[in-house]
Amino acid sequence: MRQFKSLHLAILTVSSLGLNTAYAASNTLQSLSDSEMSATTGQALMSLSFISPTDLANKEAQRVGGDTSVGFYKLGLEANMELNVNIKKLQLGCGGVNGAGGCDIDIDYLSLSGLGNSETSNTDSAADRAARAGSSAVLTNPFIEFAIRNPDKASTREIVGINLSSEKAVGLITFGLENGPTKSGINSLSGYMEIAATTGLANVNGFGTSLVGGEAAKGTLNQSDGYDPITGKVCSLPLLCVPTIDFETNSYALNLRDKATGSNILKGDLFLPRQAITGKRISSAALTATATVRDIDLSGNIVANAIGLNLDREVTGTIQNLMVDVAISENLGFFHKANLNGTAASLSLQSKNIQWSNNNSVSQNGWWLEFSDPIDIGFIEPTLNVDIPKATLNEAFAQVSKYLNDNPINCGTFGVLNCLFGDTIPTGTVNLINATRPQMALVDLELATQKFTPNCYGTLKFC
Repeated sequence: MRQFKSLHLAILTVSSLGLNTAYAASNTLQSLSDSEMSATTGQALMSLSFISPTDLANKEAQRVGGDTSVGFYKLGLEANMELNVNIKKLQLGCGGVNGAGGCDIDIDYLSLSGLGNSETSNTDSAADRAARAGSSAVLTNPFIEFAIRNPDKASTREIVGINLSSEKAVGLITFGLENGPTKSGINSLSGYMEIAATTGLANVNGFGTSLVGGEAAKGTLNQSDGYDPITGKVCSLPLLCVPTIDFETNSYALNLRDKATGSNILKGDLFLPRQAITGKRISSAALTATATVRDIDLSGNIVANAIGLNLDREVTGTIQNLMVDVAISENLGFFHKANLNGTAASLSLQSKNIQWSNNNSVSQNGWWLEFSDPIDIGFIEPTLNVDIPKATLNEAFAQVSKYLNDNPINCGTFGVLNCLFGDTIPTGTVNLINATRPQMALVDLELATQKFTPNCYGTLKFC
């Protein structure tokens, strides 16, 4: 019995990697005693683990509505796997259980490589191409995981899912031929990914002539084009601000310019919080963001009714802290790259919804692709200027009117007549920091920072 045990241990020892023993003097098998075995260390090339249905680590059994009869077998490779792959057309789960006429995953021109020069450069140069094409993504400890219903009952045991993943991945994954105004790459996706919190900048079309040399003029913002009137109050006596007189515009022709530069292109600072993109066979992502428009210089002509008189006056002022809630509907074909900086990626197939051991989402039946860690899509900068919708401006004017009614325009020591019969009505600074935010929708923005280097040598966009 002792000889059999020693021979069995010797075979296991030789089959392991990283053998480190003072007793391996030759390449022939040698019998080792218990004390000699205790001095031996090694690492298996492959490992097998099991999570039973009753194990607290079983996320499927623990989740609400989960299947308490499912266990998980995990066969892992204790190594780093390097990959550089180009796939012209990836289609999985077409037709089948999720319906005809579509695919669970449908991606054109998918490339997986190392990071190359993506941290510092994303050009079409020969150096950037060589850096990317010559690099490989690194998958640390890749594994195959099986979801088994009734794993302890041979008569009813059933495979209900298989998951291909790794403990972590480092590399660059890209979709489509190039970043441009036409969508390409991801046609449909069943899966889960998180977009990391990021910032951005949107150029927003203002109104009126520009004070920047060479910049094209735009039309003024006219009440007659369907915009709401602006109302407010004027007053005198700085300390008491009495009496007040109501006014309401009959018409206006306004310039809205960037306060700092005089440009008729306004700057909107975007903030996109961390959020998930998930669903079955989705082709677009619904994202939310906020935009803070930088100080707006307000000027132009207004005709306002006050004390029964129509007064034609110039108006000047500043609008501060115009904050807009932005709903972004972005076709997935405009997402072209993601840096996998340790992100654990998972590709699974299941006959029922399953919560895999290492995943964040519940993988829905069919094929499912998950990126567990947030993906940094970079600084968001739409390549084209965006227009402020009329409804958004009307909501903003409603807030301006509320501000001017709550904070009457003070006409100073010369009294109300100074405002009503002078040349200019100075609205002062209208601070909308506490105002209700207008709503704005953005659809299918070309993202300037989604440019990428092809994973090819030479001049080909895909190879």
